[in-house]
Amino acid sequence: MSALQLGSAMDKTLLKGLMVLETVSQLEGRANTLDDIAEACGLARSNTHRTLQTLAHAGYMVRDKKTGRYRCTLKMFEIGARQLSNMDVRAYAPAQMRSLAQKTGETVHLSVLDGVDVVYIDKIDSPQPIRAYSAIGGRAPAYAVATGKALLAFQPTDYLSHYRSQLHSHTPTTRATEAVLQQELAEVARVGYAINRGEWRDGIGGVAVPIFSGLERPVAALGISGPLDRLTSVKMAECVPLLLEAAEAISRQLGYTGPYFPAQSA
Repeated sequence: MSALQLGSAMDKTLLKGLMVLETVSQLEGRANTLDDIAEACGLARSNTHRTLQTLAHAGYMVRDKKTGRYRCTLKMFEIGARQLSNMDVRAYAPAQMRSLAQKTGETVHLSVLDGVDVVYIDKIDSPQPIRAYSAIGGRAPAYAVATGKALLAFQPTDYLSHYRSQLHSHTPTTRATEAVLQQELAEVARVGYAINRGEWRDGIGGVAVPIFSGLERPVAALGISGPLDRLTSVKMAECVPLLLEAAEAISRQLGYTGPYFPAQSA
């Protein structure tokens, strides 16, 4: 449906402008002269010319003086990028977090990366009497928890090297050397989920997956955690598909359109 078909009560001039803008963006790389655009929009040549001049004046369009062809500027991208940056993952995650908490019976975390730490920006506590302790606003070493590893796996390859001096063992199972971590993170990036086997706190583990924005960047991680005698390898494997499904749903709401990971067992 074209913009002009949206209703007679709407501002037809504005709708024409939006339709021309969308048309030119779709014609990028192909013929997009005044006549091409007028024909594609079904508008009179004079009407199309006035609309293009207005869009050019507002900075959304430029015309090549040699070829006479029009193209969109980056102004649309700038607006879209600002909108994406304003989309707070916390606005879209709660429903999925509640569902995960109900299905798994474990503590659910939503974390973001800050240097070599993760910061917990939201959580739902497990109803179990013994649970993983954490607090909203609290920090943990990213390389030693599942949500952190889920985010580190999608950073530039040299990211960890900037924090080499800050890698320390916290329990006997902590993987605190860059080479070992890089190997693990490569596997996390391949399968789409990360596991913590008591690497931050003895006896406490977790499994987590990344959340992506519309710019195809990892913006947060969604994970569950609990005592390893309850959150066993078998239970983690059962929870991976649930986590992937929830994180993908949040990512789609944030505008992510790329491929997501298949639900695999841990």
